[in-house]
Amino acid sequence: QVQLVESGGGLVQPGGSLRLSCAASGTMFSSNSMGWYRQAPGKQRELVGSITGGRTTDYALSVKGRFTISRDSAKNTVYLQMDRLKPEDTAVYYCNIVPPLRSWGQGTQVTVSS
Repeated sequence: QVQLVESGGGLVQPGGSLRLSCAASGTMFSSNSMGWYRQAPGKQRELVGSITGGRTTDYALSVKGRFTISRDSAKNTVYLQMDRLKPEDTAVYYCNIVPPLRSWGQGTQVTVSS
């Protein structure tokens, strides 16, 4: 059974930071590249960044240089460190494999506002 549990979202002022966590099923985590996705109101879900099993990362241009993805294989957890947040980063953030499964977790809300 696929399990994806995201956490760490919240309300933060522009320029602030947040660290998101995603606990994933062991088999899924160890066998796939993991990605962070986000969906803003009225917009399609987009891939923010990804990390391979070998820890090679890739990022959307809109977050490159501000967001950092990492993974802890011992904990089956992937992280998203978000720095210098902007109001346009406001969205529900999800994790999934890359490419994503049909099944998604509940996501975690990130709101960037003064």
